[in-house]
Amino acid sequence: MSRVQPHYFGAGPALLPVEVLQQAAIDLLNYKDSGLGLGEISHRSALAVTVVDSAKANIKQLLAIPDTYEIFFLQGGGTGEFSAVVYNLLASFARKTGTKGKADYLITGSWSQKAAEEAARLGVDVNVAVDARKASADGKSYGSIPDPSTWTLGTAEDTAYVYYCDNETVNGIEFPYIPSVPEGVELVADMSSNILSREFDVTKFGLVFAGAQKNIGMAGVTVCIIKKELLTHPTEGDLVTLGIPLAPLVLDFPTIVKNNSLYNTLPIFNVHIVNMTTQLLIDHGGLKHQEAVSGAKAKKLYDALDAAPEGVYHCLVENACRSRMNIVFTVPGEGKEKAFLDGAKERGLTGLQGHRSVGGIRISSYNAVSDKSIDLLVDWINTFAASS
Repeated sequence: MSRVQPHYFGAGPALLPVEVLQQAAIDLLNYKDSGLGLGEISHRSALAVTVVDSAKANIKQLLAIPDTYEIFFLQGGGTGEFSAVVYNLLASFARKTGTKGKADYLITGSWSQKAAEEAARLGVDVNVAVDARKASADGKSYGSIPDPSTWTLGTAEDTAYVYYCDNETVNGIEFPYIPSVPEGVELVADMSSNILSREFDVTKFGLVFAGAQKNIGMAGVTVCIIKKELLTHPTEGDLVTLGIPLAPLVLDFPTIVKNNSLYNTLPIFNVHIVNMTTQLLIDHGGLKHQEAVSGAKAKKLYDALDAAPEGVYHCLVENACRSRMNIVFTVPGEGKEKAFLDGAKERGLTGLQGHRSVGGIRISSYNAVSDKSIDLLVDWINTFAASS
């Protein structure tokens, strides 16, 4: 069971390692000689529970997650987490302080912007601690992370959490550091498009979440890592009194954790993909190795774009916060972008269109994108530049 390996740079769903797909195809038909495929077994069967526990163990090992944190799986993707964060982090803050609390949002791209808008829609007192658009020439574009000295963070007394998106998939912006927040305030990170591409200190966070469909697996499951002390909430009556919305049970973290992610029907096949993908990362040397690989691939691409004659390519992000995962640029000139994409397609290089909201070109260099694919694309970037 094989295929010609595609040179695909789509932003998500993204490529999966071919060896994972090959095993998954077998397991979808007959998992461990059970006579049933992995999409057919009960989510509470011994086989399914083993898949869940194994995937959690792999993530714990890769990220060196201490026992003071819990790992669990949700459905709803990153967008579902925009709401889940509100319900659960306000509730945990209320348990600690007896007050509703506010939330700080660092808006550096489309996804953090959407998260802030959802929080406000659900009744959160949102403080936009930074809006990167204000630092742009036109006042509406994303392309930088303003200096932390300009952020207007709230205090530990009234701030339930600080939220940011570690890698903005649409806008090609990645934090090169973990933001500092006031002591006692929980830091929440959306790492949907760069988790497991580098090491980071989990203990700096109250909550980290990531949709699986970039670096971990397939769409349909979201990985969550939370500080255990945040899983204690007030009574529902107390939450209502404080004006805090009650979480639907499928988004209620204490309920999900208590049931080992199996409160409702978790897509076990998708978790199996996570399990196999994380095991492959472990087998290949863990995140120290993957971080070196990810950095080297991104450097090849940026070096080629920067070396092109002036005006051929226009990179949209300041050097200090260029994403390793999503490299975005435009090709100025009438018909030039179409010519670049058409030429790439002729060479079997696909998935390069920018997000529909911003256009341009976007190269997504996730973990499963091979060095060979990167080299072929670099060759096309150089060839196109030489002929322009």
